[in-house]
Amino acid sequence: MVAESGSGAARGGRGGRAGGRTALGSRPARSVRLPPRRPTGAADAADSTGPWLRSAAAHAWRLILVGIVVYGLFAVLGRFQLIAVALFLALVITAVLRPATDLLGRFVPRPLAVALALVGSIVVLLGLFALVGDAVANESSKLADEFRNGVHRIEVWLQRPPFRLSQQKLSDLQDQIVHYLSAHRAGLLSSAVSGISRAVEFVTTGALALFASVFFLHSGERLWSWSRDEVVPGRARPAWDRAGRAAWRAFAGYTRGIIIVAATNAVLVGIALLVLEVPLALPLALLEFFAAFVPLVGSPVALGVATVVALAGRGPVIALVVLALIVIVGQLEGHVLHPLVMSWAVRLHPLVVAVSVLAGGTVAGVIGAVVAVPFVSVAWAVFRALRPGPPPAR
Repeated sequence: MVAESGSGAARGGRGGRAGGRTALGSRPARSVRLPPRRPTGAADAADSTGPWLRSAAAHAWRLILVGIVVYGLFAVLGRFQLIAVALFLALVITAVLRPATDLLGRFVPRPLAVALALVGSIVVLLGLFALVGDAVANESSKLADEFRNGVHRIEVWLQRPPFRLSQQKLSDLQDQIVHYLSAHRAGLLSSAVSGISRAVEFVTTGALALFASVFFLHSGERLWSWSRDEVVPGRARPAWDRAGRAAWRAFAGYTRGIIIVAATNAVLVGIALLVLEVPLALPLALLEFFAAFVPLVGSPVALGVATVVALAGRGPVIALVVLALIVIVGQLEGHVLHPLVMSWAVRLHPLVVAVSVLAGGTVAGVIGAVVAVPFVSVAWAVFRALRPGPPPAR
């Protein structure tokens, strides 16, 4: 009886708890709140979308927005190409002459220092062009005979193995060239006329660049301070100032470095051409100087022209020697001069430089190829300056 009564009490206790009553001596029941259930579709979408995909989507629309802004900027600059080129040249002039102007400014007033730096650089450039023109004028008669003999040597060379071109084929080729020139005389004349208009645009752009460089050299800091304080909102001014100064350091360092590299290439090529007695050595060295402003592409093109001149003036052996200079100068420029001279500027990978030059040349021709690498260098410097955290150690 006692056992049955105990078991019945136990059953009654369980039944009492199930019915909401609590037996004497037992613990009170605890209520557990379950989280609300999400809809089945939302749970499946959250589970199927990984964190990497959500992060990629968050960055993708930002990259699209940046791409739209960059495209719009280039579209606006394309409308005002001459003004953009003039301002770019003014910045180049400022980057080159700023150290000399600051040095002269210690002894003479700032306006006089700017005038001396600009006038002195113009006199040096005009003297260099006059030297090249005088060399060409003195060798003009001799060059005509050398090129005539050089063309004859090329014809004899083409008639030998491995080409074995007959005299009739060479005569037909000359006739085709003459016929092409006579048939396209109008097109060549229009090209010459457009070249004259291009020359007028070049002079206008140069004058505007000199005019702007005067103010950049004289009061560049004040212009920057005014644009920062009057245009940019207060909270963004420190970041704006940091990005602008990083961009100028990168641009100035790259400009001075590429000028040193171009001058070194021109001196080496000029000495080599003078030793090999190649005609037009000084003009070809000057061409090498200006061509070096297009990285990885300009120097081989200029030396290719020198190879053709050497082939016509000195024969195939000297031409092969000049052709070997393309490899030597390319290796020297890529592995010695750029790493050594560009140490203070933003150093880019050669693949980035090649893609930048190709993209700039595709978009804006020669001007785009020249501007592309400094533009990418400045963009990378601004990114590094605005990136949170300490800058990476060099």
